[in-house]
Formats: sequence, C-alpha cells, structure tokens
Amino acid sequence: MDTSLPHDPPYDLLGVGVGPFNLSLAALAEPVPGLRTLFCDQRPEFRWHHGMLVDGARMQVPFLADLVSLVDPTSPWSFLNYLRAQDRLFPFYFAERFQLPRREYDHYCRWAAERLPNCRFGTEVTALHWAAGPEDGACFRVELTDTATGLRSEVRARNLALGVGTRPVLPEAFAALANHPRAFHSAEYLDRRADLTGARDITVVGSGQSGAEVFLDLLRRHEGDGVRLRWLTRTRALAPMEYSKLGLEHFTPDYTRYFHSLPGPVRDTLVAAQWQLHKAASAETLAEIHDHLYERTIGRPIDTAPVEITPGTAVTEARPGPCGGLELHCRHTDSGTEHVLRTDAVVLATGYRAARPAALEPLAHLIDWDESGRYRVDLDHRVATRPGLTGGLYVQNAELHTHGVGTPDLGLGAHRAAVILNAVTGRTVHRLPDRTAWTGFAPPVPPVSTVPTVLTVHTAQPDTVVPRPQELTRAATVGR
Repeated sequence: MDTSLPHDPPYDLLGVGVGPFNLSLAALAEPVPGLRTLFCDQRPEFRWHHGMLVDGARMQVPFLADLVSLVDPTSPWSFLNYLRAQDRLFPFYFAERFQLPRREYDHYCRWAAERLPNCRFGTEVTALHWAAGPEDGACFRVELTDTATGLRSEVRARNLALGVGTRPVLPEAFAALANHPRAFHSAEYLDRRADLTGARDITVVGSGQSGAEVFLDLLRRHEGDGVRLRWLTRTRALAPMEYSKLGLEHFTPDYTRYFHSLPGPVRDTLVAAQWQLHKAASAETLAEIHDHLYERTIGRPIDTAPVEITPGTAVTEARPGPCGGLELHCRHTDSGTEHVLRTDAVVLATGYRAARPAALEPLAHLIDWDESGRYRVDLDHRVATRPGLTGGLYVQNAELHTHGVGTPDLGLGAHRAAVILNAVTGRTVHRLPDRTAWTGFAPPVPPVSTVPTVLTVHTAQPDTVVPRPQELTRAATVGR
C-alpha cells in the first residue's frame, strides 16, 4: 500500500544515507531550534566498514575527528561524552591512545546513530523528484520504502544532503573474477575470510592501508603453516602515508579553499600526485609487518619464509586458471617484464569510488554535470543545478575532484557538516574559524599601492570596463 503525507510540512534538510559524514550532519543539526531534519538509510542499523574491523586495526586520525568535536566540543554527541556514557573515561585516560581502534570508532558511531531522533534506519530513499508547483511549494519530493514491510511513503524537503558513501572498486583487469568465491574486495574481508580456508597461496593487491592491514592479519593467522602470502602493489615503493604536522595541513579548510580555487585540470593532476597524502598505508602498520617478518625469520635465512612483497607490479589481467586456482598476468613497471603468477585466492584492496545513487536519476537532467560527468560543487558543498531547481542539493564525500584530498578524511567531516548547516539555514549556526593552517598555500597577495590610481577614460572604446583596485584585490584572493 502506498501512503502519502502531502499536508505535513517539508523538512528543512533530508539526508540520503547515514555514514559518518551524514551522521555528523545529523548530530550537529539535532539541537538547532526550529530546524526539521531527517536522515534515512536502507540498512537496519549503522555499520561502518564492517568488513575491515580487523583486531588491532587503528584509525588513521586522532579521536578528536569524531562527529562533532572539531566544530562543537561541548556537544553531547562527542566521543568523550560517549566514553562517559560507557564509563570508560578512566580506561581511555590510562590507555593514552590518540588513535582509536576501528572497532571502537564503529561502536561510538552506532551509539550516536541509535540515539539521534532524526536518524531513521531500515528506510530506503528510492526516488528524488523536484516539484515546483503551487501545492508542493518548490520542494524535493522524496519517495521512501520501509525495507522490512515494503510500505511506501512520501515526504518533502527543501534541501537534500547526499551521504551515500563510496563503493568498492573492482579494477577492469579483474572483471573475469567477479563473483569468484576466492576473489573479493577487502571491504568484505572479515565476512569472507573463511572462504580463504584451504588456500595454500593467497595474494593481496593494493598498497593502501586496507592492503597493509589485510596482509598483516594474514601474516598473523598463517605463521608456520606453510601458506604462501604475496603482496602486490602498482606503486614503486611501499611509502608510508605523509603524517608530518605541516604535511597534515593539507587536511584543513584553508587547503580546501585553495584547492577549490584552482582550474579543474590542475585539480585532477594534484589529486593523482598526492596519493601519499590519502592512499598510502600508515608507517605504524608497515613497521608492524616488518617486525612480524623479522621475528618470524630469527635463526634462519629471510628467503625461507613463504612471503613475497613486490611493489611496482601491475596486474594487467586476472582469470581462473585452467587447472584450478587463479592466474594473474603481471607487468613490472620499471623493467616492463611480464610474467604470470598462479595463486589460490586474491583479496583486492583496490580502493573506493563515489557513485551516483539510483534515487537521483529523476533529477539527473536538472544537475549541471561537468565535462567528466561529475558534480560541480561550490565551497558550501552545494551541487550546481539548472535554473529550474532552486532547492539545495549538497554532497558529502563525492567532491574529491573539487575539494581535494581532505574530502574523504574524517577530520574534515564535522567542519563540512557545519558549512552545509550554515548554508541551509542562511545564518551562522556554527561559528567556524577563518584560518586553520600555518601554511599559506596560495601565492602572497601583492600589497595595495597607496599611490592614488589615475584612471584614463578612452573615448574610442566606451564599453571598456576598468576594474577598481578593490576588485583586483578581491579577485586575487579567491580561495584564501
């Protein structure tokens, strides 16, 4: 049965998907007087990278990168207040941990999601429409489906926030192994680790944090049993993630504003070149792998361990082997040498990519896509749309190409949520700092001359507009 509530007032903001970023938006919006918000997720409960909650795995950001603290540390939804509710403040104090276990961050987010009154799970957003008629009052019409009962309903919203997250990437070279029982993405690692039982040769592909954590977990689980473990990466070196204090200033609003001001082709080049800022493994995890291998080979030559770590190697094709197992056709980047590896199982730690949600299709013709079919996103994280769509459509973690390497970083999540809330309400709901980094990313602005400027009027060109000095200054400081 369909149900419709056309007479209910529209929500001021409706969130599609409840991952950490929209959960942050829900937490910061919840106490705002008079603001009606709703955040929907088709899953029955909050879950965050459940396939990678490996024992011992830690976050790569400090605990202050929670849902709210870097915007409002007094919020009841802070990690410290979670610890207080769990009676764990003293244990956390003595643990002296700046980076949390992944399992604890997941539990903290579930704690908040279960208590926030504006979060609704088991509710799928199936379609989004724009209705500008007199009955709807220029609002989005949002079709909802209760995933348990199939009951459908419809609500209205003035603004939308897409927080559906990213999807695992299966490289084209592995297309022939899609749905293979012993080839899967690291996002499913804990759910499908049992599928590796009996495999005598296991290969991990990918040089990022997920690849390092999977490889380390396999090392621990297969010590002394003769199982050969292999780690392949396209990068020429297993370089650690950039984690110097000044290097981390790339994850500040200051750098986001600078990056946004650059031409599109420059931004695309920068994102690819800055892989070590956001795609590499932590130095701590790499050190743990080395320590494990060191202790494993005490008293015997290091080449006796059934372990291979091979950077600078790209898999060009993967397919089932003719006699069972899997065949990986590889090319060594530096030498160009090609070879075939035979393995029993592959774990693909090959990253994630933002994807357009199916519910957005009814609005696709009203969105001003860029030349590559991506969102055009302004500094307030609002998507550019055609003139007929006047409601606000905001995105979270789908703007890497416009906002830079900080886009998927949890440390900027609360700030982005506050920016969106300030834009939606048209006022300063959350005060944000003007300067957050010591580093000046843009070239310095030339000082304004104190010598009076004499403007010469050319009568032969009456339509020429000569910019005033203050206009030049404003143009030169865009993005700072």
